[in-house]
Amino acid sequence: MKKTIFLLALCICAISVSAQSKFEQDRAAIKSLAGYYKVTFNYAETFSPDTAYKFHPRYHSWGYEWAIVVEDSPKKIAIQHLLVVGDSLVIKHWREDWVYEQPTMLAFEKENTWKKVTLKPADVKGRWIQKVYQVDDSPRYESIGTWVHVDGRHEWQSKTDSPLPRREFTKRSDYNVLARGNRIYLTPQGWMYEQDNNKVVRSADGDKVIAQEKGYEEFTKVDEAKFAYAKKWWAGQQTYWTDVRAAWDTVFAKNATIKLGGKKDGKLLYEQLFALAEKSGKEKWSSDKNKEETIKVINVYLAS
Repeated sequence: MKKTIFLLALCICAISVSAQSKFEQDRAAIKSLAGYYKVTFNYAETFSPDTAYKFHPRYHSWGYEWAIVVEDSPKKIAIQHLLVVGDSLVIKHWREDWVYEQPTMLAFEKENTWKKVTLKPADVKGRWIQKVYQVDDSPRYESIGTWVHVDGRHEWQSKTDSPLPRREFTKRSDYNVLARGNRIYLTPQGWMYEQDNNKVVRSADGDKVIAQEKGYEEFTKVDEAKFAYAKKWWAGQQTYWTDVRAAWDTVFAKNATIKLGGKKDGKLLYEQLFALAEKSGKEKWSSDKNKEETIKVINVYLAS
């Protein structure tokens, strides 16, 4: 009997250590997405079910990005990306939050509308939601997947719907949803974000795919010295944007549906919040005032 109990305890311990090891591997992989990078963007449409469809030109671009861990708790890691242009221009870029075993997520529908959905316990166990936000910390898309660590490879993949990508949303109106196939994997030089996307027309009649697309965003590590100005700039901005994240959390908690309008008084939401960031820095606003003023602006753009 004692031997049986001892063996059972060993098995339980082994399972616990194994689970902990997998969880820590997940966290290490996510945190390794932060760093100093040159990013190359390559996209090409590959197939269309419509033989009359005219493929759009391939897209290629590149830039420098600093990805910073701005929040690190056991079950949540937030990474802020900053786009660096030249020696004296920094743009607050996209943000990604990684949350472990969260039972809800925001699902994109169309027309700047996201709805909160509840997931089954079996569908969240051991899995991470990647929440991607726009430059003003408004939602972009969320997707769920499992990190896999095998044969020296570390990768995560998922499928989800999102608004049009930034490279096309001001140029195209022939589709309204990008159905993303996301795959993130670590490389010796950094990491790769590979995509297999469907460009979809979503209407009351259902979804219609007009074209498929292949995408590669490659993050290659570069010298930290390139980001000296960005560090100085972010030091003056990070307090405000920490409060903006908290303000958005309040908005998300109060609304099962998020629908954002377009320009108000001739300005988009990101323009208003960027202006608040500068004003907050100059006037040295308190955290409470940052949140209060931010929520006021966000509420103007929320559609009922």
